[in-house]
Amino acid sequence: MTNRFLSYLLLLSIGWGSASAQTIRLSANATGKQFDGIGAVNGGGATSVLLKDYPEPQRSQIMDMVYKPMFGASVSTILVEVPGDGNSTQGSMPSHAHERNDANFMRGYMWWVMQEAKCRNAGLSLDATAWSAPAWVGNFWSDDMVDYYIAWLQGLRQVHGLELDALGCHNEKGWNADFAKHLRRAMNERGFRDVKLHGFGNWGGQKMDFLKRMQEDPELRDALDAVCAHTFSETQLTPEQRKMAEDMGKPIWNSEDHVYLPGFDCLISIVHCFNQNYIISGATKVINWYDIGATYPMEPYSKEPPMLLAQEPWSGHYTVREALWGYAHYGQFTRVGWHYIDDGCMNLPGGGSMVTMRDPQTGDYSIIAETKGAKKSQKIKIEVADGLATGKLCVWYSDSLQQFVRLKDITPKGGSFSFTLKPNAVYSLSTTTGQQKGSFADIPASKPFPIPYEDDFEQYRNPSEWGYLPHYLADLIGCYELKPAPSRDGLCLRQTVGSHTLSWAPEWHHYTILGDADWQDYEVSADVYLNPGDEAGVMGRLCDVGSGYGIWAKGYYLKMDDKGKVTLILTRGKLDKKELIGDKEQQALILARKDVEIGGEYTLAEAVVSGVAACLWYNLKLRFDGDRITGYVDGAEVVQATSDHYGRGMAGLIAPLHERTVSTPYFDNLHITPFGRTQANATAIPVIRPLYSSPWQP
Repeated sequence: MTNRFLSYLLLLSIGWGSASAQTIRLSANATGKQFDGIGAVNGGGATSVLLKDYPEPQRSQIMDMVYKPMFGASVSTILVEVPGDGNSTQGSMPSHAHERNDANFMRGYMWWVMQEAKCRNAGLSLDATAWSAPAWVGNFWSDDMVDYYIAWLQGLRQVHGLELDALGCHNEKGWNADFAKHLRRAMNERGFRDVKLHGFGNWGGQKMDFLKRMQEDPELRDALDAVCAHTFSETQLTPEQRKMAEDMGKPIWNSEDHVYLPGFDCLISIVHCFNQNYIISGATKVINWYDIGATYPMEPYSKEPPMLLAQEPWSGHYTVREALWGYAHYGQFTRVGWHYIDDGCMNLPGGGSMVTMRDPQTGDYSIIAETKGAKKSQKIKIEVADGLATGKLCVWYSDSLQQFVRLKDITPKGGSFSFTLKPNAVYSLSTTTGQQKGSFADIPASKPFPIPYEDDFEQYRNPSEWGYLPHYLADLIGCYELKPAPSRDGLCLRQTVGSHTLSWAPEWHHYTILGDADWQDYEVSADVYLNPGDEAGVMGRLCDVGSGYGIWAKGYYLKMDDKGKVTLILTRGKLDKKELIGDKEQQALILARKDVEIGGEYTLAEAVVSGVAACLWYNLKLRFDGDRITGYVDGAEVVQATSDHYGRGMAGLIAPLHERTVSTPYFDNLHITPFGRTQANATAIPVIRPLYSSPWQP
């Protein structure tokens, strides 16, 4: 069935009056809150870690699809993670201040994401909050954390020329009234009075418990410009909670909602989510997690819920999900500062919902309706009066067969019009113009990760232009940062986070990954430089990096310490201590079991290499050949074991976690070489443009 014929059938669903139609009267004088935007989180995990490595024009195309007005999703707000070195779902992003006296406002790619988004839409509302923080902050609810936030705001303004519109207190870690008051005072005193503060970004049944404290504490009430929480689609505000917020004159924001669904079901559920957030909970700003899926496919939540998948920077390939057009049904028909028309916001009697908004300046208005779960068509009659635009309305439509298609315009007659809503469909009707279904015709074909692969880190001549991050490595926790190489010329990589972070998710060793989950037989090697007390390692056949809350890997790694002790380890994910009981013989039997996945780390082989000392360079190599696994130091075989627990997976680098510290070794000359069942491919690595053109010096 052609799209043209489908569109013809849809036109038949637009009716012109019916005795059974539900009548809705719209007026510019009706009650309705100010609309504060819809959008998506960038962060809450290293969600854009591979986006920074895309070549042009694909990197710009991806940003256009999400942030360019009247083109793709056309979101009106973005909430970014204030990076803090800790894991916050898929991975970590580098802090601007690893240590108390450290300050570098070029680290990472979040500055670049905001620049690129704001460049496309000058009216885009910029919001932010922290998931994690560096260890030196000590306690998240502290004056040190206040200073951490203020420094980040200053870097955003002074170095990158951006002004934040709103800041959250913390992500999903409770609430603290004194912290909110201290942060508000500091923002006022240090030049950020216009940045709205919202709290507290929690989820579950107790997420709005702080409202009672606000009623009793005038300073807290004044400190918070908006009240926020997560996942109103799962736990809606009660009428009492909504009234409490409204009586205090506080906007209600949903600072993170979740729609984890495939295909068109995701699209219609996004619109349903946006509608219900206002109809039931009174939320005027709704931000979904998350925007661009630029992570490795093996990582958690890598395919759902993002609106666009960008997982192959080496090929330039990306995929637009149906979900993106759910945002477009709102984003291309509304603007921050519009007002809801409460008389046009409701759950429909036949299933689904609709929301209506108006432009207070022009009288333009838009109706966004969805009929998820409806069993039959339902007719709606709209009567337009009192200050609203009287011209024709464009009509855009989505269902499971086609998304975001334009239907025939509607011209009201005598100040009214009627239309029919089909079941399980989305409609946007608007007196505004300029909408389009943006697309690009030159998306490259998908290709596997290039192997053999090598990086000597010399291509990043000015590390600040790249955010101090190399291509294709995805940090799971900590920060693998470009640095001058000790005791040799040129650049190398260093794991620069030497302490336990205030991580949003439970920690494991600080490690970073790259490659292809289908690799079987290969060698991964790197030069390592060990500071006193350090360990460093190379990883392989990584087939799992945790659930999204915790990052325990499954695979193998070879590590060496500064005394020459070399250990080959099988890691099987998170260990429930109840699983591992008994003496070493009993544990060995547990290790050998294949019928269940027992977590934990297991030593497969170990040895000591004489003459190894700190502050020298050595080469570590881990080789996989069927079930035979071999470890080398400076080309000499040191350990060997047989294991068939994991037969394929990605590569990585690791800086092991100690009781109180984390190793901060250097890495250089990373090589991955295929053989046997893993075939070399001829994927050419494209030229990548730096993120930042003007280096900043601290």
